[in-house]
Amino acid sequence: MRPSRIVVGEVRAEECLDLLLALNAGLPGMCTLHANSAREALVKMCTLPLLAGENISARFVVPTVAASVDLVVHLGIDEHGVRRVDEIVSVPGRTEDDVIEIESVFERRGPELRWVGGMPARPERFARLGIDVHRIVAGGA
Repeated sequence: MRPSRIVVGEVRAEECLDLLLALNAGLPGMCTLHANSAREALVKMCTLPLLAGENISARFVVPTVAASVDLVVHLGIDEHGVRRVDEIVSVPGRTEDDVIEIESVFERRGPELRWVGGMPARPERFARLGIDVHRIVAGGA
């Protein structure tokens, strides 16, 4: 089997390890998971693979998540019960003391999602898929 992309509806446990291994091998993909922020989503992606067994450690998982994830889109529910994008962060691929570095690209400020100056890291990955991140970000500014 040679999928062109992988989409996982909800990551809740050790299956996150399989997703990370696929993403780390260069397969484009995405998943959903429950977290209170984009930062907490990355922490969760670092924690869930540890459920796969004793042979998996944070020393492997944290840099793998940092290298495999490009963007985190966090959705929240507003006061009217409507689900909206609250923030989009870029993951440049760097870690320090087992903390993954992130850069804010868009943040919700009141009713609007606003560009806050960040750019998605590794734009060449998006370009291979025909996505011009500079045009998209400029359009959101």
